[in-house]
Amino acid sequence: MTTANLPLEGITVLDLGQVYQGPYCGFLLATGGARVIKIEPPGGDSVRSRADAPGGNSLAFAMLNANKEGMTLDLKTQAGRDLLLRMVDRADVLLENFAPGVMDRLGLGADALCARNRRLIYASGSGYGSTGPYRDVLAMDLTIQAIGGMMSVTGFADGPPLKAGAAVSDFLGGAHLYGAVVTALLQRERTGEGCAVETAMFDMCYHTLASNLSMMHKQGRPAPRTGNRHGGLSVVPYNVYPARDGHVAIICVKDAHWRNLARTMDRPELADDSRYASNRARAEAIDEVDELISSWSRQHGKEEIFRISQRNRFPAAPVRDLRELSEDPHLHQRGALHYMDHPVLGRIALPHSPLRFVRQHQLPLSPNPALGEHNASVLTNMLRMSDEDIRNYDRLGAFGSA
Repeated sequence: MTTANLPLEGITVLDLGQVYQGPYCGFLLATGGARVIKIEPPGGDSVRSRADAPGGNSLAFAMLNANKEGMTLDLKTQAGRDLLLRMVDRADVLLENFAPGVMDRLGLGADALCARNRRLIYASGSGYGSTGPYRDVLAMDLTIQAIGGMMSVTGFADGPPLKAGAAVSDFLGGAHLYGAVVTALLQRERTGEGCAVETAMFDMCYHTLASNLSMMHKQGRPAPRTGNRHGGLSVVPYNVYPARDGHVAIICVKDAHWRNLARTMDRPELADDSRYASNRARAEAIDEVDELISSWSRQHGKEEIFRISQRNRFPAAPVRDLRELSEDPHLHQRGALHYMDHPVLGRIALPHSPLRFVRQHQLPLSPNPALGEHNASVLTNMLRMSDEDIRNYDRLGAFGSA
């Protein structure tokens, strides 16, 4: 694959990421032009074990590991650690999202590797970070959503807390880790020195709760769950409404949006009605406003309402299911989604990086590597190793095959 003219061309990344957080960071680096070598344990990234397809391929794995080379290294063996250290000497970035302390116990922590290669960026992502009383607590996306307050504000007031359907903490973690890596690379350009950077998923939750925290500050108590309504109950309408064939989200952030919606519903008198004319008034009559809109929206299809909203200038969007999303014409035309004929999974829609570099072509997506697919080629090209040397390391169990 060519990375010509992409911002990270010439950067080599050793990606020890697992599951979602680390691999997403690696994917963003790869689609930015870096050479990313995914290094897996002999059994593979745990996401592989969730797949029914041969070789541990799944759509999730394909999404996060496109455009990477793939190696296996058994870091529990001296031979595996030796190879990683030799690769570190020639790398720009090493990223991992193991539990804090795991790499240190292997002699491969940030202090050791940064001392060995003074230009190395050592990037670590975790649930709670390398310091603090929760440092060694096991963390997953669900538990971070729970302790991070996200679940407390998700769901309806008369129901239990709910997790987000998407793995928001994992991907917030991966995106922020990418930002830390690129920031550190910029610093290295200025100083010539690498450094260690880290992000913790728990640290990121608070920022997402701005509306809910504002409501708590105003009322002096934790905000209730508001379902699909605004987290601060201060923007009305702000909800998901029934359509003839599903549901549609409608929001009126400005009073002008409300006037446009009122005309669209053939109720122009609502625009000047003192009960609804201002957002403050609508917030006091939130149930009435929602019923007015629901009475209108259920008469129309969700895509029809989407088209009407574009003409009449109020924010709305259909609630798309996953199949509709994967076929969305806008995402495909923009290049945010690409169809790929995957060697194992067949024809699939894969996401490209959401980061765009203006006036530079997107790097074409290549399939995720098979487990250990590039063991020999990486060592040959990166370390100039002979076939005999590679066979010796294989016999010593470096790749987990002893």
